[in-house]
Amino acid sequence: MLDEYNTILDRAEAELVEKKSRFIATVSPAKTEEEARAFIAGMKKKYWDARHNVFAYQIGERNEIQRSSDDGEPQGTAGKPVLDVLIGGDIKNTVIVVTRYFGGILLGTGGLVRAYGKSAKLGIEAAGVAKIKHYKECRVLTDYTTAGKIQYEITNGEYILKDTLYSDKVEFIVMLDKDNENNFINAVKELSMGKAEIEITEEIYGAWLNNRMIVM
Repeated sequence: MLDEYNTILDRAEAELVEKKSRFIATVSPAKTEEEARAFIAGMKKKYWDARHNVFAYQIGERNEIQRSSDDGEPQGTAGKPVLDVLIGGDIKNTVIVVTRYFGGILLGTGGLVRAYGKSAKLGIEAAGVAKIKHYKECRVLTDYTTAGKIQYEITNGEYILKDTLYSDKVEFIVMLDKDNENNFINAVKELSMGKAEIEITEEIYGAWLNNRMIVM
């Protein structure tokens, strides 16, 4: 599992008009090449009357799969600049289709590269890049006497409090990353004098988008 990576979580769309040509960038998450191809096919069906439906996608933890198509535009002027947006932002598991309705004015190779690249960037901006981080979910069970100290440690440290459960004891569910796991466990042991129960229950991914975390 990667410690962290960039991706998008939801489909989004952005539009650019350049010298009367209309460029529509549609962006979607795609965890497999099959998902990417299905999305591309759907966009080609939706925009069947467009001159070009250029696409690019990047999939895999190590970006193992990178594909692009100029779809009839001069070679290297369309698909590559769209793919370059994904590569430049290291945005994984994402597919982009840029649809072009020709406006009657030729843009030239440089103009095409800029238009397709800018359209792809606008699509990504509309979707919002989410930073996915690998966390370990930690369960801490303690008595009420020590709970306040542990809660203070959680809220004032670089930890994420997922939930707090109250019964005859207090249970904190905390998300830890690789940089703070040992610090937190050692702090809890010290604060509770070794009495708190500490258990790593599972490994999960959490997505940070617009300063808000979503557990995946």
